[in-house]
Amino acid sequence: MNNLSLYGWNDTLFQLKQASQYKHLFHGRVAAVNKTNYEVIAQSGRLLCELAGNVLYGKSSFELPCTGDWVIFQTFDDNKGIIVDILPRKHTLYRRKSGTQSDRQAIASHVDKAFIVQSLDANFSVRRTERFMVQAVEENIQPILILNKSDLEFNRHEVEESLKHIGHQMPIFFTSTLSPETILPVQKFIKQGESIVFVGSSGVGKSSLINALCKRTVFSTSEISKSSGKGRHTSTRREMVLMEGSGVLIDTPGVREFGLVSDNSDTLSNIFDVADFAVYCRFENCTHLDEPDCAVLEAIENGVLDTKVYKSYLKLQNEASHFTISEHEKRKKGKKNAKILEEVKKRKSDLQ
Repeated sequence: MNNLSLYGWNDTLFQLKQASQYKHLFHGRVAAVNKTNYEVIAQSGRLLCELAGNVLYGKSSFELPCTGDWVIFQTFDDNKGIIVDILPRKHTLYRRKSGTQSDRQAIASHVDKAFIVQSLDANFSVRRTERFMVQAVEENIQPILILNKSDLEFNRHEVEESLKHIGHQMPIFFTSTLSPETILPVQKFIKQGESIVFVGSSGVGKSSLINALCKRTVFSTSEISKSSGKGRHTSTRREMVLMEGSGVLIDTPGVREFGLVSDNSDTLSNIFDVADFAVYCRFENCTHLDEPDCAVLEAIENGVLDTKVYKSYLKLQNEASHFTISEHEKRKKGKKNAKILEEVKKRKSDLQ
C-alpha cells in the first residue's frame, strides 16, 4: 500500500477530483511514460495503464499524461488500468518541441522545484542555465542551480561572476557525488511531499545525484567517455522516484536544446534585471533596441549592465515572441476550422 500524500496528494487535488465525472474511480500519479502505456503509482500499488479513447483522441499531444500528472483510472486487472481523466495541471515544466515553432512538450507536472544541473567542465553554460530558469519561473516553479562535479578543477570566482546576474535569484549548490558532505545541503532542501524535477544536458550527473540523494541505486549510470570527457546518455525517459522520508524526484533525459514556451515578457525582464532600468526609459513601451533616452542602453554603455546578459535577454525575448505569435496564429486557424466544421454540420442537418 502506498501513502499518496508522500507523492504530493493533498486537499487541493482532492477538490479537483471532485469536479470530475469520474470522481468515484481510483486516482494515482504518473511515475513514467512508456511508448504504449503509463506507469501509475496508486494507493494499491504500481499499475500499467493505457488511455481511454476520450483522452487519447480528445486532447492535444502536449495535454496527454506526462510524468507527475495526477490521473483517474479504472482497473480491469490486478495491475492494469485505463486512464479516463487527467486532473488539471499546475506548475508544469514545458519546453518547445524540437523542430517546431509553437508546439510545446510537457516534461513534468505538479512540480515545486526545478534542479537545474550543470557540470563544472566544458559542459558548463550560463546561457543554458538562463533558459531553464526562465521556463521554471514562468510556471511558478522555484529554480535551484546545482553545479555538479565540483571535484574537477575549475575557477570558482569566474563561475560565480558569470552567474551574478541570476545568482541572487536562486539558491546555488556546488556538489560532487564523490563528496557526500556536498550532497547533504541539497538533501535538506527537499521537503516531504515536494516534487523536484532534474533538468540539464546529458552527462551532467542528474541520475548520479538522485542515487546519492536516495542513498541507493535507483537509476543506472555510465562512466565518463575517455574520448569526449562527457557522460554517456543513460536516462531514456522521465521517471519519478520517492526519496525516503522526503520528496519526489523526477529524472529526465539530457536535452541538447531547450526552446522557450514563455509568453510573458515581464518574466524575462525581471530575471535579467532589465526591469530595474526599464522604468527609467523615456517611452513606456521601449524595446531597448535603439530608442532615444533608453535607460537599458545607457546602463550597458556605463558598464552597469553586462553586454552578454543584454544580448542573451534579446535572444530569448525574440524567441519567446516568435513562439507567442506562432501559437496565436495556430489557435486562430483552429478556431476558423472549427467554425467551418460547424457550418458544414449545420448544412447537412438542414438538408436532412
